[in-house]
Amino acid sequence: MSTRPHIIIAGGGTGGHVFPAIAIGQEIRDHFPNATIQFVGALGKLEMAKVPAAGFSITGLWISGFSRGKIYKNIALPIKLISSILKSVSIVNRIKPDVCIGVGGYASGPLCYVAAKRGIPVVLLEQNSYPGVTNKLLAKVASHICTAFPNMDRFFGSTPITQTGNPIRQTILECSYSKEGARAQLGIDPNKKTIFLTGGSLGAGTLNAAMANSLQQLRESEIQIIWQCGKGYIEQYENSEVAQLENVHISAFVEDMGIAYQAADLVIARAGALTISELCALNKASILVPSPNVAEDHQTENAKALVESGAAIYVKDSDAEMKLVPVALETIGNDEKLNQLSKSIQQFARPDATQQILDVIQSHLK
Repeated sequence: MSTRPHIIIAGGGTGGHVFPAIAIGQEIRDHFPNATIQFVGALGKLEMAKVPAAGFSITGLWISGFSRGKIYKNIALPIKLISSILKSVSIVNRIKPDVCIGVGGYASGPLCYVAAKRGIPVVLLEQNSYPGVTNKLLAKVASHICTAFPNMDRFFGSTPITQTGNPIRQTILECSYSKEGARAQLGIDPNKKTIFLTGGSLGAGTLNAAMANSLQQLRESEIQIIWQCGKGYIEQYENSEVAQLENVHISAFVEDMGIAYQAADLVIARAGALTISELCALNKASILVPSPNVAEDHQTENAKALVESGAAIYVKDSDAEMKLVPVALETIGNDEKLNQLSKSIQQFARPDATQQILDVIQSHLK
């Protein structure tokens, strides 16, 4: 096997696609320092900033998904698709990849399709328990599919599948602080029980509204909350009454998620695949509020896998504004419940996911 493979990693759009893609790139680079690794993403999306920041080269495609809500936005879709296919042909001709990895998202579609038609092995990563449209289409031409959840053959037919889990950012796994030390690093009371509420980098409107609606309960509570409200909501909430409470610590974005996770006795979050994988890897007690605004409601499917095994608590998005904080305060006050959630979620942890994915990739390298 060549020690200098040429590899393309295609896809992105959200952190759930981008951060696992970067983790795979880093694993390949660690094992094959001379490898050529080219990322391909969608112009204007998260990957166009995060991938170069991680030290990799990326090329952007002019591509977007089908808009169900605003049909007029789809007028340019055929032109974008043709443009992306032509650019993908150019990229494949230039890189001459030994294998192409599709991590989901619109940009993975044209590139992986072109690669497969050239006879290049295509390995897909499916992070969710319900696959996205792009991966369902690409499965017909893929050589192998790596999944995070079991029983995915019902979506992908006869294409070979390996349940590997989702790659986790090393910075999260390598946090060396104790719980008290992590809290001290964040400038909060080292000795108080702590909830970490995160709606992702952009924020989650429902989770933020639940905080704003719980002023009196939080004022009377001894629990402290790390409230990551998101860049899209910080102006709305940073001067709110609840944000001024001594035990509430609001920020737009948490730079070091490893420290925030370590500081928390309980995590409140959406149910994206990457978030769930991180919670599993760290054995964190959690309350999941799946977003209803994602394709095929896949976050609810993700959450069910944990909730049905007693490994997480589920609060429906439509109930969250009134119920989320009371449920969280009740849960964090019950040490037995916290321990049970933490132990139950361990069964879903796959800390070696990135290595397993690399093993699959290596099996397809000529």
